[in-house]
Order: sequence, then C-alpha cells, then structure tokens
Amino acid sequence: MDKNRTEGAERQFKGTVKEVTGKVTGNKSKEAAGNIEKNAGKVQKHVGQTADELRDAAHKRDENANHRP
Repeated sequence: MDKNRTEGAERQFKGTVKEVTGKVTGNKSKEAAGNIEKNAGKVQKHVGQTADELRDAAHKRDENANHRP
C-alpha cells in the first residue's frame, strides 16, 4: 500500500477533528484550516490509491507478458 494512502487518511482525520473543533468553539480560522487540511488529506489519499492501482496494473501486465507462449 502506498504511504500516501495512510498519510492522507491520517491528515483527513486530523483536518476533520480540527474543523469540528473550530465549529464548536466558533473559531472560524481553525474551522477553515481544518477544512483545508481535510481536503488536502483526501487528495493525498487519492494519489496513493492511484499509485497502487498503477502499480497493480503494471504487475499484472508483466505477469501476462511472462506467461505468453
């Protein structure tokens, strides 16, 4: 699994916590910062998923190439 997936999920979670804390306390800057961090985590997680998919596709392609007569 690509490290961007796990780091992105962690960042997304931290951003969500920060965003909710900002909403509860009425701190608009903390809420906005949390929203930005949450969305950056989503992007990072997606990058990791894409990297995993590309690596899996390349691996399958190589396996199929090695099994051709």
